Formats: sequence, C-alpha cells, structure tokens
Amino acid sequence: MSHSTVPRTDTEAEVKKNPPRGHGGDTAAARKPPAGKLSLRLRFRRDRVLLLMTLPAVLLLLVFNYVPILGNVVAFQEYDPYLSDNGVVSILHSPWVGLENFQRIFADSAFWNAVQNTLVLFVLQLLLYFPVPILLALLINSVVRPRVRAVAQAVLYLPHFFSWVLVVAVFQQLLGGAGLLSQLLRQHGYDGLDIMTDPETFKFLITAQSVWKDAGWGIIVFLAALASVSPDLYEAAAMDGANRWRRMWHVTLPALRPVVALLLVLRVGDALTVGFEQILLQRGAVGPGAAEVLDTFVWWNGVRNQDFGYAAAAGLVKGVISLGLVLAANKVAHLMGEQGVYKK
Repeated sequence: MSHSTVPRTDTEAEVKKNPPRGHGGDTAAARKPPAGKLSLRLRFRRDRVLLLMTLPAVLLLLVFNYVPILGNVVAFQEYDPYLSDNGVVSILHSPWVGLENFQRIFADSAFWNAVQNTLVLFVLQLLLYFPVPILLALLINSVVRPRVRAVAQAVLYLPHFFSWVLVVAVFQQLLGGAGLLSQLLRQHGYDGLDIMTDPETFKFLITAQSVWKDAGWGIIVFLAALASVSPDLYEAAAMDGANRWRRMWHVTLPALRPVVALLLVLRVGDALTVGFEQILLQRGAVGPGAAEVLDTFVWWNGVRNQDFGYAAAAGLVKGVISLGLVLAANKVAHLMGEQGVYKK
C-alpha cells in the first residue's frame, strides 16, 4: 500500500516560514537592529579606516587646543612662572587668590575701554566689511567671460597672502604724514593729512585694512556657494520673465543664505577678536585710548607687565562671552530656518 503524502495546509507552511517567537524561533533577521540604526560596534568596524585617518588631527587638536585650556587655572592664582623651570610645577606652587583677579578686572577702567573699542570695531567690521565679499562675489559671478572672472578673482585674493606688516606699510605710504595723499594735497596748496596717527579715524582705518586684505578670501567662499546653484533655476526664472535683478533676488541670494548665516554666526563668535597683530603694530601711533582691544590688553598685562593671573582672567572672561555669543547667534540661525554651526 503506497504512502501518499499529505499536503501541508497554508497555515502549516506559514508557521514553518515564520516560526513563533519565544519558542526558539527567533531568526537572525528578527535580531537585527532597525534599518539606519547600526550598533556602535558595527559603525566602528565600518568606519575604522576613516577614524584612523582622523586620529592624528584629533590628537593635534587635543594637545594644542584643549590641553592648554587647563592653564586657565592661573586666573585664580597669583601665578609666578619663576618658581620653577617647569610651568606645571609653577602652577602647583603658586598661591591661590580666588576671584581677586576678576574683581580687579571689573574695577579697571582700562579693561572697559578695551571692551568698548573691541565692540565698536566689531560693529564697524560687521556693517562695512562683512557685506563686501558678498557684493564682490555677486559682481564677479555676473561676468560672462571666464578669463576676466579669473583675473578679477586673483587680483582681489592676492592681498590675503600679505602679512600685516606689509599691509600697514602700504597704508603708511598712502595715508601717512609723508604719504602719497599728503604729497598731492601739498602740491595743490592744501595742508597734508596723517590719517595713520589720527585716533578719530583709527577704527575706520582698521576696517579699511581688513577689507583690502581679507575680502578676497570671503569672495572664494561665496563663489563656491554660487557654483553649486543649478543653471536650470536661472533658465526657469528667465523663461518666467525674470530679469537679471529678479534672478539675483529670487535665485542667487537664497542660495547664499545658508553660507551667510554660517559665516555670520562664526563672525559673531569671533566678535571679541578683531585683529591682534594688526592693532598691535599701530597701537603706538594712536595710543592705547583708541587702539586698545581685549587681545592687546591681555598681551600688554600678561607679557609686558608679567601679571599673568590678571591677563589670564581677562582672557577667560573674553572666552566665556565669545562662547555665549556663538550659542546665541546659532540659536538665531535656527529660528531663521538655517543650520548654523550645528544642527538642532
């Protein structure tokens, strides 16, 4: 008698295909993490080559940027570097003074004068310097001939490679007491001008020097953003009847908006750093009343006057305020719908 095979029902086939959980029927697919949520071990195995490539940069960042932060402890000490040949030993043996250095700072009129000069320079550079690279990038981007664009970009970018010593020397030859402008005025019967030693115009002079030297760098950043704009958008706008100004307003400027927001956040975070070397080179010509900023204030008290604890306290106050400005500006960028320095 032949044994006929009893056909399996659909229910039995389904049970064998998808065995119930809790009775040893868990499959490997059931134990896998959800799509897009890899475990830390799997992500490390996947990206181990990239992590090894970035390890030297991370070590350099730790050694030269984060380890020195521990030296801010001297802001709470009467630090004396001559207690030992080893700086760490000097920190350990320097007497603690608590918040005395900070009390001295907030009662020092020279510190508040430096804060005022720093903020005034920041506002001037934000209003007069920050828009210049954007306008120049739009102007260069509108030029049709590639060779003309390349020459204009190279000429504007060249001063970025000059040192501040050379920049100050060029402005001295143009605007100094014996400079080209004064000589032209004297030849025509007018009194000469010495803008380089005028405290009233010093802040505008500093801003003009920054524009001439660093505007070319900003142009490259904004031109790179403009290069990512699809030509189809301009063609579609032109077909809809938009002229050149309309295309710039509705296509070009929205493409620059994320980059502008990011650079503005970074610029606000760097508000209390307005050019140490540039101002230090010209500080003696106009006096500390007009040229003293926070960076030169810290240098003068820490390096020249050997008051390291006091200078460290001033630098620490500057760092805390700068961090607060970055966080506030980044929050404003989020409210405007932009990413800023980091995402929400």
